[in-house]
Order: sequence, then C-alpha cells, then structure tokens
Amino acid sequence: MLGHRLPVLAALAGSLLSATVSAFSPGFPYGSQKVRGVNLGGWLVLEPWITPSLFDNTGDSRIVDEWTFGQYQSRTTAANTLKQHWDTWITASDFAQIAAAGLNHVRIPIGYWAFEVGAGEPYITGQLPYLQNAVAWAGTYGLKVIIDLHGNRISGVPGSQNGFDNSGQKMSYPLWHTNNTNVQRSNNIIKTIANMYKDNPNVVPIIAPLNEPAGFDGSDVLSVVRQYWYDSYGNIRYPYGSDRESNTVELIHDAFQPFSYWSGFMPSPSFQGVMMDTHQYQVFSVGENQMSQQQHIQTACGKRSMLSSFSLWVVVGEWTPAATDCAKYLNGRGVGSRYDGSYPGSSRIGSCTGQTGKGSSFSSSYKTWLRQFWEAQVISYEQGDGWIQWTWKTEIADEWAYQAGLQYGWIPSNPTALQYPNICG
Repeated sequence: MLGHRLPVLAALAGSLLSATVSAFSPGFPYGSQKVRGVNLGGWLVLEPWITPSLFDNTGDSRIVDEWTFGQYQSRTTAANTLKQHWDTWITASDFAQIAAAGLNHVRIPIGYWAFEVGAGEPYITGQLPYLQNAVAWAGTYGLKVIIDLHGNRISGVPGSQNGFDNSGQKMSYPLWHTNNTNVQRSNNIIKTIANMYKDNPNVVPIIAPLNEPAGFDGSDVLSVVRQYWYDSYGNIRYPYGSDRESNTVELIHDAFQPFSYWSGFMPSPSFQGVMMDTHQYQVFSVGENQMSQQQHIQTACGKRSMLSSFSLWVVVGEWTPAATDCAKYLNGRGVGSRYDGSYPGSSRIGSCTGQTGKGSSFSSSYKTWLRQFWEAQVISYEQGDGWIQWTWKTEIADEWAYQAGLQYGWIPSNPTALQYPNICG
C-alpha cells in the first residue's frame, strides 16, 4: 500500500505551493461563476447502454465492455467499428450545439489505453487525435474541457478502478488499487496529460485523474485513492518541475464517501486548485427506483446544504433527469432493470414502457416531470459550484440525453431559464 507516503507528500506539496501560492489563476472563475456542463459519454470510452447497437451488432453476448470489444472479435473489425464511431458520435457540430445551449464546460472521459496499452491488453487505440480535436473545437466555441481518466482494467485506469463497464473492463472486484504497477501507470498517464495541456489552461482548466474509484470496497481502496490524489496533485500542478506551478485544477472524486470523510482533506492554502467531484444518481438501487416523483425532487433539493458548506470547490460531475434504471443495458449488457423487476433479485415496481426510449414517444406529463426533476437538481447543485449532466447524447435512452432534452423541451435552451424556480421551496 502507498498510504505511508501520504503525510510526507502532503507536506512536500504544501511547501512547494507556499512559495508560489499567489500565482495560481485557473482558466475559469471557479467559486464565483457556476459550472454548467455536459459529459461526452460513450465516445472515447464505450458504454453499452449509450450505444447498444455497437454491442448488439457484434452478435457476441460476451462483448460487454471495451476490453471484450477488442478481445472477442477480429481486431480489424473492432478497429474499423471504433473509428467510424469516433468519427461520427461527437463532431464539431456537437460543440457548437453545446455552446449555443448556454453551457460552459464539457467533461470528456478517456481511458488509459488511449495513452498506453500493456502486454496482453486487447484494447484498440486511436482515441488521442479525437481528444485533441475536441480541445480545438472547445477553443473555437468558448467551452472549457475537463479531461477525465475514466474506465480501466483499471477502470479507465489499468486494472479497473471500480469494476463497472464504464471503467473499460467489467469485473466482480476492481484490481487497480492492489497493484503498485497499475497505480504508477496511472500516475505516468496523468503526467502525460498534464504536460500536454499545461500551457492551455483557458481551454483545459481541469484534469480529473480517476473516475469513480470504488471507495465502497473499504479502507484498502481508500488509502490508495487518498495517496493517488496527493500524487496527482503534484503531477498536475507541477508539470514544469518544483520551481513553477501550472494553473490546472485537480478534480478529485469523493470515492462514494460522504463529504464528512473528506473533511479537511487537501486544505487551502497548503493546496490550491483542488475541486471535489460528486456523482448524484437516484436510479442504482431498488429503494431509489421505488421513490415517488416528489421524493426524487426532495432528495435532490436536500443536497443543497451539503454542497454549499463543503470546504473545497465542489461540482456534481454526473447526474441525470432520469429517475429509473429502465434504459437498455444501463446496468450492463444483458442485465435487466430494477424498475420492471428484470434485474436479478429485484421485484417489479412498474412498467418501463414510457420511461425510456426516444423522446418523441414520451407523454407530455412525463416530459413535464423530467423538466421539474432537471430544474430541482440544477437549483440544488448550483448551491455548490455547478454541475455537469450525464450525458450529451444516447442512441435510445433520451431521458438521459441533454441533446434530446433540448429538442423535446424538458431542458431549456438557456440553463438559467427556469419554469419552476421555487421547486425546492
């Protein structure tokens, strides 16, 4: 484990920063202007529920994530399919639409395999030019980019940080934290990303060094994650060496722990440019799927004091107006829904008909509900430093898609144009 190094590195980072603290100037006025953004999910890291056709078209039920996408079909087929997807799923037009919708940030998940593939790892590479295109498009349209190391057999990182398919490799227990080589590979990739964008903080003001580490698996994971946040701070803030700091913000994740766990972590002024990311979903348990519409709204509104009182900048980096887990493959390819009782061990709550699909099929009452839930969350999350909705687009789960919400009216064309400004009371 790496935890024994934590106090030493914390003190070192503090001493490094103390000499140059006045120089820090991020590329966005965090703390005084709200982050309003959207994730570009399912583009440079595949997720079966965002693009189910990519998985269904393989004809192989073993292909459930990006690891198996390269493992169980010919590399030529996998590479050609991915190139077509990368070329078309997100283009300059999407950045133009995002900017026109009044948003100011895009968060781009990218896997470690875009930078380095180890022996025996079946990942297909080639994502990096698309990230570079995205940064250029963001510059053109005045958007800020958060680069998020996402998924891996380290879940976006070597070994999978959480075992979810969004980590690149679905597994029953994440391995990233158990192997120092995995962690060091992640550190090296963060150094690479920090070096790529250290001189462009006005377009890439934030690097998130690890998405959703599985803190719920206990102290073994959390001790490694805490050390990794310290290591990443040095890698992100000091890419020039110890005599000069960058203006890049480090976005750390709460690892599914309450904010009380992180009280006093990486405090100012010893550390500057640290932001906390928390993901607020209400769909991944039976109890949440059983909640009434009013309970969903109350739960969202109930986050206000937590977000407004935390010591670091805090952004809700993932959330959705969806209130069920009905979207096809949301819980994994071939896995059902808690809401309709098709998920293993669950009991039926109701029918998924009308709860997911294309926005053109949604009832007017459902779209009104999506608008109310969307606004309740925006109001609440802006008690912190802002929000980034998951996700910009999907193939057949429009209740999750910002683009579809704009088209069908449950998301306003200006995110401050609220119809229910008093919904949180």
